[in-house]
Amino acid sequence: MLKGMKQSKGRMNPKEEGESSKIGDLFGNLVPVWYNEHGRLSSEWLSICEEERNQTTRLLESVADLRNLQRAYKQVKANKGSSGVDKQDIKSFGLWFKIHYEDLQVELQNETYTPNLVKGISIPKPTGGTRELGIPTVKDRVVQQAINQVLQPYYDPKFSEYSYGFRANRNAHQALRQSCEYIAAKKTHIVDIDLAKFFDEVNHSRLMWLLGTRIGDKRLLRLIGKTLKTGILKGDIETERTKGTPQGSPLSPLLSNIVLDELDQELSRRGLSYARYADDVKIFVSSQASAERVMSSITRYIEEKMLLKVNVEKSGIRRAPDTTFLGYRFLYGGKLGLSDSSEKRLKEKLKQLTQRNRSVSFEQLIGEVKQTVEGWLHYFHLAQMKKKMAKIEGWLRRRLKCFRLKQCKRAIGIFRFLHKLGVEKTLSWRTALSGKGWWRLSNSPAIAIGMNNAWFSEQGFYSLTANYKALFCKPL
Repeated sequence: MLKGMKQSKGRMNPKEEGESSKIGDLFGNLVPVWYNEHGRLSSEWLSICEEERNQTTRLLESVADLRNLQRAYKQVKANKGSSGVDKQDIKSFGLWFKIHYEDLQVELQNETYTPNLVKGISIPKPTGGTRELGIPTVKDRVVQQAINQVLQPYYDPKFSEYSYGFRANRNAHQALRQSCEYIAAKKTHIVDIDLAKFFDEVNHSRLMWLLGTRIGDKRLLRLIGKTLKTGILKGDIETERTKGTPQGSPLSPLLSNIVLDELDQELSRRGLSYARYADDVKIFVSSQASAERVMSSITRYIEEKMLLKVNVEKSGIRRAPDTTFLGYRFLYGGKLGLSDSSEKRLKEKLKQLTQRNRSVSFEQLIGEVKQTVEGWLHYFHLAQMKKKMAKIEGWLRRRLKCFRLKQCKRAIGIFRFLHKLGVEKTLSWRTALSGKGWWRLSNSPAIAIGMNNAWFSEQGFYSLTANYKALFCKPL
């Protein structure tokens, strides 16, 4: 199997756009351009593809290998997930696999394996609307994961260094750091490309052609083709699938990167500065005129060459402070801020957790809140938001005070709770008998004395301000 070639870090001069890169050997540092200045596949690219196909004629054996299937099952089990249309869960499939693994191997090698229908479900999107998910059966997920494990190491090294989604040792923070470097270099005009329902719009013929350029094993290609064409069962309605890759399939992330790698190579060929995370593409240029030219030409390329659709309403040309990426907001000078939507979603989640009518212990609630804010902060700590963190933490502490006070139920309970915390007896009684609502009561002097920061620390409270300070000190 061929080793991947890394993208050249050097940027082309705009005058050099359209010129082919000088090709090195298969283990060199340059990737040949896909298309020449005439819009035809370059001879260098075709030559490399031919060599790759000659070395990938026996991939199905690797897919059907017992160790590969066992590893795939362990990964599917670790990912959990619900059962498919056959209602077989992960545990029962594991028992079946121990006995019938040879049958599965024979099915794959003899090309008699047929995927089941995909269970279709709709889940709400954080930004509104719904997202359509497709849940294959456990058996199909294992097979797709097995395919992914064979193809991922082969494809991943060949992907662009500016592609960050669904790849090992790459993450959203790296995409954000790269974007900040562009902005710090005065590339503050951003071409924001939104692909309309990307996973639902992937053209099967185009995808199979892309796979066929590098994979020489026709049997594996036919297996992937079967997987793509599997129908969707939503309720009692079966729908044929003529395009798209269902979100929920272990193979979909890799296939999406294979499709969008064509866009990456075109952007690199033109010498453009960009960062891509899954189907979220940001292109950074220095002027409004350049941004308009890039927006027009790239949109045309995506729709005419790649047979995908650009969401005109959500796409556009924006300045750095008006652009959000992966939950962050860009600031001038190559810095990051927190997007309004990310802050809103955090507060909505915390509101749900701290509802005063929840029948959970305060200790359990503190644990749930910690789990939520700790994970959130580890992702968003790159943002400059010291004041926001202080404000959110103050609001959160007050909601937790309300929750704990309500657990006291009656005035005598509130008195005993406050007095136990060291609040003077008269002040405790005055507070307990005040008749204030829970929210007003939580802001009383007695509550500030008894339920202070030291008390919260004893309860295991995760401080946003303290932990943000520690995390933010790490270099961007």
